[in-house]
Amino acid sequence: MKPRRLLAPTLTLPRKRGREFLFVAAAILLFPQETPAQDKYPTKVIRILTATPGSNHDWGARITAQELTPRIGQRVIVENRGSIAVEIVAKDTPPDGYTLLFYGAYVWLQPLLSKVSWNPTDDLIPITLAISSPNVLVIHPSLPVKSTRELIALAKAQPGALNYSAGGGGSTPHIAAELFNYMAKTRIVRINYKGSGPSMMGLFVGEVQLMFGALGPMMPHVKNSKVKALAITTPKRSPLAPELPPVSDALPGYASEAAIGFFAPKKTPAPIIKLLNHEIVQALKATDPKMIFNAGIEIVGNTPEAFAAFIKADTAKMGEVIKSGSFSN
Repeated sequence: MKPRRLLAPTLTLPRKRGREFLFVAAAILLFPQETPAQDKYPTKVIRILTATPGSNHDWGARITAQELTPRIGQRVIVENRGSIAVEIVAKDTPPDGYTLLFYGAYVWLQPLLSKVSWNPTDDLIPITLAISSPNVLVIHPSLPVKSTRELIALAKAQPGALNYSAGGGGSTPHIAAELFNYMAKTRIVRINYKGSGPSMMGLFVGEVQLMFGALGPMMPHVKNSKVKALAITTPKRSPLAPELPPVSDALPGYASEAAIGFFAPKKTPAPIIKLLNHEIVQALKATDPKMIFNAGIEIVGNTPEAFAAFIKADTAKMGEVIKSGSFSN
C-alpha cells in the first residue's frame, strides 16, 4: 500500500469573496494608502516668531516670509514677540513645523549669562543661519573722540565714566560691547533698554555716549549727523560701508557680527527640517540684492549641521570672555 502524500494546506475563498479580495488588492496597488501628515506639510499658516520691530531680526524675518509664502503655497506670517519668542518656541510649541524661531546669539549665549528655561541644544533644532550683519561703533556727537584708539584711551583714563546702550542682555550690541571691553581692558558701563529702538534713542538724546548698533538701521542716522560712526565690527573693511575702518585696526583680532537664523522645536520631523532648510535658503537667495545691500545685510543660508557648528564655536569663544569675570550681565 502506497503511503499517502501530504498536501500543503490551501485557503479556499468563496467565489464572490475571492473576487472582492482581488479587487481590494488591486485598489491598494493603484491607490496607495494615505501618506503621513508630515508628507503633506505644510497645510496651514506658518508663524515666524522674532524680536522687536525695527531690528535686523524683524527685517530678515519679513523678507524671508515674503519670498517663502509663494514657494510653499501657504501664508507665512511674522510675529514680533521680543526675547520671549525663544522660550515660546523652545518650550511651548508643538514640533510640527508651523511655528519657527528667527533669532540670533541670544538663543545660545543667554544661557551662559543667566538662568533661562531653555537649552539651545536640547530644546531647539537649527534650520539655517540666514543672515549676518556687522555692527557699527557709533558715538554721541558730544563725545570728544575721532577714532577707536582715542575712544579706548578716553575709556581707560576714566574707568566707568562712559556708558553704552544695548537692547537687553545677550543681544548683539551687548555682546559686541563686552567683547570690546574685554579685549581693550576698558570699563564702559552698559545701560539696558527694552529693544533696539529704545537703545538707539538713548544714544540719540545723549543718555549714553556710545553703542554698537546694527549697520543698516544705524547708517541713516550717521548720515544725518545724529551720531558719529567710528568703525565697523568686521575683521576687515566691508563693502557695505567701505569708508569705515574696522575696530580691529585699533584692537587686533576684534570681530563681532550679528548672526541670525531659523530654529524649530526639538523633535520636529527630519523631513520637515530638510524641506524648510531648502525652501528658506532658496527664498533668501531670491531676495533683491539691492535691498539686501541697503539694509547692511549679508545672506548666508547654510545647512542645519553648519549652523549647529557655528553656534558651538561662537559659544566656546564667548564663553571664555564671559567666564573671565569682566563681562557685564
